[in-house]
Amino acid sequence: MGEHVSIILMTAYDWAEIEEEARDAGVTVFCGKPMFLSELRRCLYSLVHTKEASGEGEAEKQIGCLTGRILLAEDNELNQEIAEVILEEAGFTVEIAEDGQKALNMLKKSEAGYYQLVLMDIQMPNMNGYEAARAIRGLENRELAEIPIIAMTANAFEEDRQEALKSGMNAHIAKPIDIGVLFEALEKILA
Repeated sequence: MGEHVSIILMTAYDWAEIEEEARDAGVTVFCGKPMFLSELRRCLYSLVHTKEASGEGEAEKQIGCLTGRILLAEDNELNQEIAEVILEEAGFTVEIAEDGQKALNMLKKSEAGYYQLVLMDIQMPNMNGYEAARAIRGLENRELAEIPIIAMTANAFEEDRQEALKSGMNAHIAKPIDIGVLFEALEKILA
């Protein structure tokens, strides 16, 4: 792993017994199991603030001037929580849709400008991210139809990126999410 990659260790073992070995192996933050929402939030908060304290948080600091409401289309609850914590820590308000159809419906019911951006998973039930992006681009309300959409997916090959762009998305970010890459894309699109 590179020096700019954060490693979160999730274990049911006592941290005190393995801390030195884990730190030597490059572990940044420790999260205990079983994993509760409060523990996940603590770990992510600790991770963001550890990077800021070490000077690695440049992207997080740069995004501070950007705010707004993001529609997150993601069916995995853990991924929802991680993205929500990261984005809210940066100053965004996040609303979550569990699938592409729900994201489309939420966007259609909103006024133009209510959401500044859609973060779209690809593999979701009911309507996948590609279908949702095409449906959004086909909306009659042009302001809603032109909302920026970023694919946020484990589908990380070049053909996946091309398919995301072909379906009308503005950018493609691979999972697991690199916070710096995410904030760079947000800044590029929203600035």
